[in-house]
Amino acid sequence: MKKQHIVALLILVVVGAWMVVPKPASSISEDALATPASVTVIPEGQAPDESSGAFTVRAATISAQTYVEQVRVRGRTQAFRHVQVRAEQAGRIVGNPIQRGARVNTGDVLCEIAIDSRESDLQEAVSRREQARFEYEAGLDLQERGLQSDVAVAQMKAALDSAIAGVSRATLALEKTKIVSPFDGIVEFRTVEVGDLLDRGGVCASVLDDSPMLLVGLVPEQDISKVKLDAAVTAQLLTGSQLKGVVTYLSRTAETTSRSYRIEVELDPSHQDIRVGITAEILVKAAEISAHLIPSSALTLDDEGVIGVKLVDPNNKILFRNIEIVGDNTSQLNPGVWVTGLNDTINLVTVGQEIVFPGQTVISDFSWSNQQHALRTNK
Repeated sequence: MKKQHIVALLILVVVGAWMVVPKPASSISEDALATPASVTVIPEGQAPDESSGAFTVRAATISAQTYVEQVRVRGRTQAFRHVQVRAEQAGRIVGNPIQRGARVNTGDVLCEIAIDSRESDLQEAVSRREQARFEYEAGLDLQERGLQSDVAVAQMKAALDSAIAGVSRATLALEKTKIVSPFDGIVEFRTVEVGDLLDRGGVCASVLDDSPMLLVGLVPEQDISKVKLDAAVTAQLLTGSQLKGVVTYLSRTAETTSRSYRIEVELDPSHQDIRVGITAEILVKAAEISAHLIPSSALTLDDEGVIGVKLVDPNNKILFRNIEIVGDNTSQLNPGVWVTGLNDTINLVTVGQEIVFPGQTVISDFSWSNQQHALRTNK
């Protein structure tokens, strides 16, 4: 027999002997193994009793508060109105057009067209009006003496009216040689220079009305019922500026592609020098609801992956409650998330929620915690 076979045989004998030799009774009873370790729940801020040997979790008593639900909308800044000012008379540009970026008032000249023959046309129209008036007055005198027919007098009256209308047209044509701003605003761009020929309907300049500025965005169809006219709005631009305003327009028709509704927010007049087209995060105040502000670290999942929190009930048993997150609080003094689905006042497990399970009985006393929570709330 080879040496390797002898060693293997010896190992087999030793293992067999160990399996048949009776073992001493275990020092730990089955009851002790089946009994879970005790868990003590202490309020936040209290030092644990390390001498007890029990597991320790922390909890806080939290009451419901009034939370103003907000609808978050992605949008951008937009001018109150932005128009292209066009020529109503054709002609050559003779006056220096307004500079780009200049602020103008209502009636300020943007472009000036050459008068050419328009002034002489007005003088001719005035002369024809005076002639028609003299002929009409003479015809009335002759009519009173029976020397002029009613038809001839009516023709003279029509000629006078036509001459008056001709004066009005000539006057208007002369006035339209100066293209003016229709409202207060900023000249965004201009398209002509001195010497350019501007056709009727041609663009002289573009004027932007930035008082007030608007925020525009699209509200998803599931949130549109929460938004109302005159609702208060806060917004933050991509540049970091904080803005305030009110909702002034809600579309009645959804966009075909996005199934969202257009919203317009008029900003407070105190916000100056805001540029058009800057991305903004718009928060529209909606309904007031009852919710709890809890630390985000208190959130956990059940066996089915549903988000919720663990509570301690009056009988010192652990409960699991599903919740819905409706908002967040980014304040550094009291950060957390706003949730619904809980009773008015709860004992929330904030630290150690993973070592307790629903239905488990724990050791807790929340009298001190309630007092501390009341003190923090009053502050």
